[in-house]
Amino acid sequence: MFKKKNDPRENPRERRKRERRSFSHYMRLMNENTGELIGHLVNISPEGFQLESLKPVPPNTDYPMRIEVPEELGSKPFIVFIARSKWCQRDRIDPGLYDTGFQIVDMNPNDLEVFQLIFEKYGSSSDNRDGTADYLWGR
Repeated sequence: MFKKKNDPRENPRERRKRERRSFSHYMRLMNENTGELIGHLVNISPEGFQLESLKPVPPNTDYPMRIEVPEELGSKPFIVFIARSKWCQRDRIDPGLYDTGFQIVDMNPNDLEVFQLIFEKYGSSSDNRDGTADYLWGR
């Protein structure tokens, strides 16, 4: 059902160099099993994302996630996938919030196409300082 996203033979340093973008659209990430809000997208890359949340997210934990999809991007109202938290820290600007980096672990190929569309349509490279997805592999 789900397809592995990243090639484990790939060098982690090369993965860190992939493009990331600030996220210019309000989009919630929900726990697929509980319906609980995990957080809101802040940055996105083809391999993962950073979210902002009210609660800390334990690192190295896999989460079944759901993102609601805007109508113009697909016929499905949402996509479902598994993402692994890589790190979590207090937000630099608002210490009442937490920033967490996630790596996509498993995603249906059809949903992966929609995720790529989300990246292309709503990702903004204007606030991205160096263009790398360092939030996936640690700060």
